[in-house]
Amino acid sequence: MSLTFEDRVQLVEERISKACERSGRSREDVQVIAVTKYVSLDTAKTALSRGFRHLGENRWQDAQEKWEAISGEADNGIDEQPIWHFIGSLQSNKVKDVIGKFTYMHSLDRLSLAEAIDKRASQLGIVVPCFIQVNVSGEGTKQGLAPNELKGFVEQLASFKSISPIGLMTMAPYEAEPEQTRPVFKALRELRDVIQSSSAHGKTITHLSMGMSNDFDVAIEEGATWIRLGTILVGKEEE
Repeated sequence: MSLTFEDRVQLVEERISKACERSGRSREDVQVIAVTKYVSLDTAKTALSRGFRHLGENRWQDAQEKWEAISGEADNGIDEQPIWHFIGSLQSNKVKDVIGKFTYMHSLDRLSLAEAIDKRASQLGIVVPCFIQVNVSGEGTKQGLAPNELKGFVEQLASFKSISPIGLMTMAPYEAEPEQTRPVFKALRELRDVIQSSSAHGKTITHLSMGMSNDFDVAIEEGATWIRLGTILVGKEEE
């Protein structure tokens, strides 16, 4: 029998609470992003109505219909607006579509993208909170800075007044045994700690966006402040 949305929420919440308890953390320290990229507009609305205000998408062409229906200018009957997170790799030529619609960026990984975000945000008169993506695992299929590039990149960001680097993000390899992802999450936490202690600009970098459906328990134990949950929370309806 397939699980209902309420069933999935209950199971996820139990796992989050237990992971926080095991690691001596407060449940309030962990924020959930409901990743809606594989589900319909109706399911995204359901997540929002159940209190999941933070919605994540990784491509504008897939997110556009949902954003326009939920957050567009037309009266949509929704009482509480979502907070949108862009969690995928962003091409510089798509920045104009995303900045101003998505509050948080989770995939800042190169100077050219920073320049494009800063320019667009400056035009709109906003400051964009960004997570710097780090390829901790070193996999060739994953985006992100190499760990040894992080410090220099953070220093370069100091010149961009419309970008606020608030944390680091990484994606661990998919492992049949989630415990095997622990070194990746631990390494990102340690990188954050080093940046905070070595760079004045790094003082704002406090958050860790890490952990997905397969491994979020381990990520929480290693310090995740934002977890990105798709299938395990909202299901999967379409490719």
